[in-house]
Amino acid sequence: MADSRLAILSRHFTSAADSASKAGSGSCGQNLGWIKISPEVSEALKHGTPIVALESTIISHGMPYPQNFETAKELEVIVRDNGAVPATIAILDGVPCIGLTTEELEILARLGSKARKTASRDIALVMAGRENGATTVSATMYLASKVGIPVFVTGGIGGVHRHGENTMDVSSDLTELGNTPVAVISAGIKSILDIPRTLEYLETQRVTVAAYRTDEFPAFFTQTSGCKAPARVESPEHCARVIDANIRLEQKSGILIAVPIPREHSASGSLIELAIQQALQEAREKKITGNAETPFLLARVNELTVGASLASNIALVKNNASIGAKIAVSLAQLQKRSYKR
Repeated sequence: MADSRLAILSRHFTSAADSASKAGSGSCGQNLGWIKISPEVSEALKHGTPIVALESTIISHGMPYPQNFETAKELEVIVRDNGAVPATIAILDGVPCIGLTTEELEILARLGSKARKTASRDIALVMAGRENGATTVSATMYLASKVGIPVFVTGGIGGVHRHGENTMDVSSDLTELGNTPVAVISAGIKSILDIPRTLEYLETQRVTVAAYRTDEFPAFFTQTSGCKAPARVESPEHCARVIDANIRLEQKSGILIAVPIPREHSASGSLIELAIQQALQEAREKKITGNAETPFLLARVNELTVGASLASNIALVKNNASIGAKIAVSLAQLQKRSYKR
């Protein structure tokens, strides 16, 4: 059993190390043909140092400049302070980059919505057009998995939109979770979505879902959603054991670990819901649909709550970064112990 486990872990990390070993100098590392890995991330991959992938849509589409730039820098500091290497992922001039410099973070922050919102289905189009792309959860997961980064931190995942049973508007985040073995640390499912239906869809996609130190699934801006969590995890070490088991099982699906927003930053549930209902009505009136809907709804909810939702958004993603880094550290320690057996 130990030999079998070691073989699986070896395959997993050899692939990452092979990719990383080709990376060299340059602000985002040497071009590997279609992807760049920063020198810092390359070294971390080679030596089994814990890494946390971070998305870039939160920078370009999640909040305004300069708050987005300051938040992006703060997230990387939080990851480092908790013992892991941050790897913000984006597509710059058509090249997927794993790990960005401060200058590149600012370029993306200033571009804002001019950067293309890039889901996994859009990666080839952005590459072919040599565009700048801000990666969503699905695209970040996919690119992280290609270089062997098993832990990814975001704010909240996409899901089944309200009235999705009629519109069939379902985020590709969910199908990517069903097909990509990366652990996503989030504050649950965005409150603007249909959380019960999203949880059902995740079950259909064979995604392991657990809430962090709570029995109730969190709802992004608030700690509670009214939905019972499918499972509960108690600590970074517990999360690491689940991720490690998923790797040993060679599952093709990912893991969603939902971390409640800290109570002191939790927005009023009734206030948020009223704002969401008004924003949804305005989106319908303006015929805003598809991947333009979520940025519109989040921005409008922030306006209607006089900035309360944005403050909560920043607080929750920082909390996720801290816990995600601790999980990555615990996973790296667990896997290094496995090699010694």
